[in-house]
Amino acid sequence: MPAPAPALLRAALDASSEAIVLCSAADHTVLLVNGAAMLLVPGLEPGVPAAGAPLAALARATAEGSLGFEEEHEGRHLRGERRPLDAGHYAWYLRDVTEEVRRTAQFDSERARTAFLAEAGRRLSASLHTRRVLRTTVELAASHLADLAVVVLPPRRRQSEWMRLATGGDLDEGTLRDRLLSEVPGLEEALAGFPPIPSRWLDASQVPAWLLPGDFGPVGALLVTPLPGAAEPAGALILARRGPDAVFTPEDEMLARIFAARAGSAISAAALYREQVETTAILQADLLPPELPQPDGVELVGSYQAARDELRVGGDFYDVFGPTATSAETIVVLGDVCGKGAEAAVLTGKIRQTLRALRLVEDDPATMLKVLNTALLGGGRQHRFVTLVVGSIGRAEHGRVRLQLATGGHPVPLILRTDGTVEAVPVKGTLVGVVPDISVHPATVELAPGETCLFYSDGLIEARGGATGQEQWGEQRLRDALASCRDMPGDAAVERVRQLVSDWVHGGVRDDIAMLAVRAPARTRLRSMETGGLPVSPFAIDARRGERRNRTR
Repeated sequence: MPAPAPALLRAALDASSEAIVLCSAADHTVLLVNGAAMLLVPGLEPGVPAAGAPLAALARATAEGSLGFEEEHEGRHLRGERRPLDAGHYAWYLRDVTEEVRRTAQFDSERARTAFLAEAGRRLSASLHTRRVLRTTVELAASHLADLAVVVLPPRRRQSEWMRLATGGDLDEGTLRDRLLSEVPGLEEALAGFPPIPSRWLDASQVPAWLLPGDFGPVGALLVTPLPGAAEPAGALILARRGPDAVFTPEDEMLARIFAARAGSAISAAALYREQVETTAILQADLLPPELPQPDGVELVGSYQAARDELRVGGDFYDVFGPTATSAETIVVLGDVCGKGAEAAVLTGKIRQTLRALRLVEDDPATMLKVLNTALLGGGRQHRFVTLVVGSIGRAEHGRVRLQLATGGHPVPLILRTDGTVEAVPVKGTLVGVVPDISVHPATVELAPGETCLFYSDGLIEARGGATGQEQWGEQRLRDALASCRDMPGDAAVERVRQLVSDWVHGGVRDDIAMLAVRAPARTRLRSMETGGLPVSPFAIDARRGERRNRTR
């Protein structure tokens, strides 16, 4: 078959949409350039050495014997591939891959933005601690969005908190007066929640020196973006890039706005959580068991364990009300309201405050229970009742302590006598807050020196554990535990009982447990002018009185 004519070969190559450059393998001279190659590389003509072609990448690849190249040429991204044709010829196939490279760059950029936002969402949602969220915000922004990131919180009491981080620098934080906010272009508007001002409208040269670290240098581009919160602005994010050629592209600004929305939500959630924690702490402070006073001649010891450790308060409680102007008695109370958790704690607070006010005009335990019952029934809420033990503490003769007790549907207190026996106080009564007329049968008992009366909630005897994990601790185990506390101080006895029931439960679910011990001290300390104010026993006082009577006779 005859070879195609040169004119026909040239026509076929010019008809191809792919740029082709035919070269001699002997001296690398360009023999033929088709129409597509001439359009792609103007000035590339036959007869010149390929190593001197106007396309630098082609010339370099030819000189180095390379089989391909990829390089930008006059605003276009070109890719070349060398293919041998026969022993004396080879061809360069050139392609304009500008759009392909642009789309790849866009895809990589979008993938990087997506990865950044995913990382931001994960890290910002990892904590509800306000300072940690602020630190995460400036760390992410300084790593991905700008050379400097500053978060400014809305002013409170004419002061704004801020946190700042420059790329490769140290974290800084502090406060600034609200009058300084106007010195940063767009900052007041951002803190007020207005839409962000495009960076091209902000004069970066107006940035005050106090906003930047000392070694940051001149700012080339500035962007101020609001941090949207749940119901109000959470603050503002200031981004700065150094250098005279620095800019924020529209894509950069859009990414910053999306990031700011996520950061603002995280900061707002952390601030709300902090506010709730502070409010809870204030409310809990008044609901926690009080610090017990120590009336003269009486030892009081309390113990409280909430069913949920994180709540710290619950439905079991105890309280002590000291003497008043009209009564020298000390009133002790231990109770258990229906329900658990926060709802029970609220009712506990109401009952304690009602009893505290009632104590000012009444010291009879039975009467206090009946008045409290009337108050609960008039509260307007149904199925809110409480079991309660109220005791009035007074002094009796020979160092003994007198207890007048009344109960409303509560487990009766137990008394540990000096001989180690345990007996129940003979009191009974109906639930408080259920029916209009309650039945209360009070009793009065006395504690000799060294004897203890233990008030407790039903969570103590109903604690489940043991070998099966479901067996109740029960009153008999409580009696045995209390009997083993003979001759112990009150705090040691209460701690021993608490430890025994904790061992029984061994980490299982438990109810609220409250205990209150009233103990007559084992020795009554008296003071005498004859001893110079030193404590002496009553036996020594009696002996000295006898000696005085003998001398008088």
